[in-house]
Amino acid sequence: MSNWSAGYVADIGYTYGYYTELNPLRVNLAFLNAGLSMPDVGHACELGFGQGLSANIHASASVVKWHGTDFNPAQAGFAQELSAVSGSGAALHDDAFADFANRPDLPDFDYIGLHGIWSWISDENRAVIVDFIRRKLKVGGVLYISYNTLPGWAAFAPMRHLMTEHAEVLGAEGRGIVSRIDGAIEFAEGLLATNPLFSRANPLVGERIKKLKEQNRHYLAHEYFNRDWHPMHFATMAEWLEPAKVQYACSAHYLDHIEAVNLSAEQQAFLKEIPDPMFRESVRDFMVNQQFRRDYWIKGARRITPFEQAQALRQQKVMLVTPRADVSMKVNGALGEATLNEGVYVPLLDALADHKARTLAQIEQALSEKGVTFAQIIQAVMVLVGAGTLAVVATEDNQINKARKLTDKLNAHLLLKARSMGDISYLASPVTGGGVMVGRFQQLFLLALSQGKKQPIEWAQFVWQILAAQGQKIVKEGNTLETAEDNLAELSAQATSFAQKQLPVLRALQIAG
Repeated sequence: MSNWSAGYVADIGYTYGYYTELNPLRVNLAFLNAGLSMPDVGHACELGFGQGLSANIHASASVVKWHGTDFNPAQAGFAQELSAVSGSGAALHDDAFADFANRPDLPDFDYIGLHGIWSWISDENRAVIVDFIRRKLKVGGVLYISYNTLPGWAAFAPMRHLMTEHAEVLGAEGRGIVSRIDGAIEFAEGLLATNPLFSRANPLVGERIKKLKEQNRHYLAHEYFNRDWHPMHFATMAEWLEPAKVQYACSAHYLDHIEAVNLSAEQQAFLKEIPDPMFRESVRDFMVNQQFRRDYWIKGARRITPFEQAQALRQQKVMLVTPRADVSMKVNGALGEATLNEGVYVPLLDALADHKARTLAQIEQALSEKGVTFAQIIQAVMVLVGAGTLAVVATEDNQINKARKLTDKLNAHLLLKARSMGDISYLASPVTGGGVMVGRFQQLFLLALSQGKKQPIEWAQFVWQILAAQGQKIVKEGNTLETAEDNLAELSAQATSFAQKQLPVLRALQIAG
C-alpha cells in the first residue's frame, strides 16, 4: 500500500460510478418536502471524488462551479481530463484533505458533498474534513454525506475484519490486491463451511459472502479492504459534525421520506412517541437495520410556512425518464415490495408520458378531474424520483441551454471512450443537471447516430465493426455468441429497441441530438 495514501487503498482504481445524490439540483425537492428553505447553489465541492465522473457530470450539466480533491493521482488525472474536455472549469486536484483544506484559491461553498469516503478514512482526516466544513461551508449551505451505518453493519463487521486480516497476513506478498481479495473470500467460505457458532448466530453473513463474490473487485478493494473502516451510528455522526455547526436536515434518499414503504403502522406510532428528532433517527435505523445512510445537513436551517412550502413545491419541475410502458407499479422499501396506487400513479404517469418537463402545478391541473390531491401528487413524485422513474429538472431554460454546450462536449468524449471500454455507464443531461445511465452499446448507438447513421441496422453494423476489430463478442444469457450473424442479429434487436424506447427519452434529456 502506498505510504502517501494514509491507509486508503491506492494501488487499484475505484469504479467509474456516478452518484445522483451528489447532484445539488436534487436538494430542492427533498428540502421542500421536509418544510425547509431551498439553498441557492453557486459553488460546490466534492471531497474524495474517485474517478471524478460525478463531479464532472455535475459541473458540465449545470452552471454550478465545482471544486474537489481525490488524493489518488491516477484518478485525479482522469477527472482533470474530463474537466478539460467539457470546458466546465471544474478545479479538481490530487491533494490530501489537509492540503486541499488549506488551498488559498478556494471560494466559500454553498454545497459540499462526500460519498462513502467518510467510512474509509482515519479520525485525523475526519477532523480535517469537519474543520473544512466549519470554515468553508456558507451559512445556509448544505452538506451531503453518505456513510456505512450501524446497526446494519454490526453482524458482518467481524467477518470483514477477519477477511482484511487474511489479505494482510496470508495474502501472498507481491500479488495484487485483487488476488488477495479472492483469497480472503475463499478463506471466508472455507470458514463458514465448518459451521462456526458465529455464522449460526449471524445467519445472513453467508449470504453477504455470496454477494461479495459477484461484485467488482475494484469496488470491493475500496469498500472493504482499507486500513480504516468505520461504520458509524447516526448519533456518532452528529457528534462528529457538531463543531462544523451543521444540523441534520433530511435524507437524500427520497424513498426514506415515505414511511409507508419502510415502517409498519406499529413502528410509525412508536417513533411518533419519541420527542427528540435526532434520537428518533437513531431508533428508526434499528427498525430498518440501516447499513448505509445518505443525508443532508445544513448550516442554519430555515423552516418555511406551509403556504410558502406549497407555493415553492408547485414550481418544481419533473420529467418522466423511463419509457411509460416500462414503468413498474411496484416499489421497494425496507418493508419489502409495495404496489403503487393505480388511481394516483396511472394518471400522473400518463400526464408525463411524452417526456416533457412539467411543474407540479401543471401536473395538479392535469389531474384536477381525477380526484388526485396535491398531497398525493407530492408523495407520488417523491416515490417515483426515488425509484429513478422521474427526475427533478432545472427550472430555468437559459441554464439548460448554457449547460448543453458543456454536456455535448463531455458526452462526445465519453461516447468515443465507449469504443474500447464499457466501464462508464453514464452520460450528462443539462436538463436534470446530472447523470443518466446509458450502457456501452447504447452509447455506441448514439455515436453512430452522431456520425450520420440514421437506421438501427446501420447502428448495429457500426457497433459490430468496433467489437470485431477488438476480438469482442456479445455474451447473451451467459452464452457467448460466436458467429458474426448472431452478434449482428442481437445488436440489431437492441438497436431497434433503443430507437423505440430509450432514444426519445435521451432526446428529451438533451443527451441525444
